[in-house]
Amino acid sequence: MKLGTRGSRLAQWQAEWVRDRLSTRGVAAEIVVIKTRGDAEVDRPLHELEGKGFFTKEIEDALLAGRIDVAVHSLKDLPTQLPAGLALAAVPQRHDPRDALVGGTSLGALPPGTRVGTSSLRRVTQLRYLRSDLQVVSLRGNVPTRVRKVETGDGCDAALLALAGLERLSLAARATPIDPLELMPAPGQGALGLEIRADDRATRDALRPLGDAASASAVAAERAVLSALGGGCQAPVAAWVDGQRLFGRVTAADGAVQHTASAEIDPARPEAAGEAVARLLEADGAASLLAR
Repeated sequence: MKLGTRGSRLAQWQAEWVRDRLSTRGVAAEIVVIKTRGDAEVDRPLHELEGKGFFTKEIEDALLAGRIDVAVHSLKDLPTQLPAGLALAAVPQRHDPRDALVGGTSLGALPPGTRVGTSSLRRVTQLRYLRSDLQVVSLRGNVPTRVRKVETGDGCDAALLALAGLERLSLAARATPIDPLELMPAPGQGALGLEIRADDRATRDALRPLGDAASASAVAAERAVLSALGGGCQAPVAAWVDGQRLFGRVTAADGAVQHTASAEIDPARPEAAGEAVARLLEADGAASLLAR
């Protein structure tokens, strides 16, 4: 079995994790590194690039062509609409979905004018809503590179990153987790998505033991918010599940307006909660914010 992944340290850690879990079940797998557009175009923020699937399209192309059997994604990077012929086979147990601050003890404690780096429009808009006195700067690169830039003061004084990625690379001690109701995560953040060809039953069966039902339900609800609002992975849409309650959020590009809504999750139909939250956000004016 061939596992396709990006070439960053984090992406390879994730693919190695899947390979090792398969190995314990007697399934041999090798890792195939594939360069994506998001890895190649690092001179601009992602939300300024046209299209979707910046970190997934080339891997999905290899999957459709039969060059790999499984695409190992950070689920937050995977568009909600998959290409024809592909399917999400498993969502392993999710890591901590929260965002984290590198270079400070809390967002509230950062001095005015602090340069905060991020490559995510979702984080940019929420940060502008919370602290319009901070200076938001574009920060691209892999996780260790972004942490190093903060520590050396190379273009930024602090940075916002996914806590799960920091944990996986043993860098979490350098960061402070942020309350999800203060800075809400991306839909699916902290989870892996294992994508296959829809008709590949053997691979689906091999991956099934790696799936976690609770994690799959939570991310299905979160991703349904994004899908129902018609937003891409780089849209300023946030979602987070706390127990059996789903929260969703849309923030204006300038941070002037922010809408948050929530709904209870029916475990039998998690996507319904995402659609309900999306409708509540639209009723508050979220559609006009996304259109702008």
